[in-house]
Amino acid sequence: MDKEKIKNGVRLILEGIGEDTSREGLLETPDRIARMYEEIFAGMEQSAKIPLEKTFTTDATEMVMEKDITFYSTCEHHLMPFFGKVHIAYIPQGKVVGLSKLARTVEVFAKRPQLQEQLTVQIADALMEYLQPKGAMVVIEAEHTCMTMRGVKKPGTVTATMATRGVFAEDEQMKQDFFHMLKI
Repeated sequence: MDKEKIKNGVRLILEGIGEDTSREGLLETPDRIARMYEEIFAGMEQSAKIPLEKTFTTDATEMVMEKDITFYSTCEHHLMPFFGKVHIAYIPQGKVVGLSKLARTVEVFAKRPQLQEQLTVQIADALMEYLQPKGAMVVIEAEHTCMTMRGVKKPGTVTATMATRGVFAEDEQMKQDFFHMLKI
């Protein structure tokens, strides 16, 4: 990440909106934004392989679900936050991953300029690639500030996306089981 380019860009934006970049309250803003971007876009330099490569052998063949994983991401169209919950399930095929690794996988993809639809697919595809389960399903529910505080200004609006792979895509009952477990 090029912090100097970010700082220069922030200065240009501030000047573009008519601000005085030399005033006390804004003197350190470019540096603060550059440091913040290092944190919120940390996924740019990460791979989902890292959290998903540490697995444990198992005979389990029933659904593993982790729900209500809180995430924060940045809309790639407006560079504004969107945030919500991710629900993940997979059917093991000889191996499982530590539960914290599912949340870490969400973070890898959420910490990039992103589309919710793309985020959903990326998580499901990473599970399939690195865990090789019988199937995976990901549902994301999120509020987008690019829609709630600008544009149509509809606070509280939630966007839901879903990606199904393997048996979740092939077997309608598996999807229904997922949604049943989500309510528990």
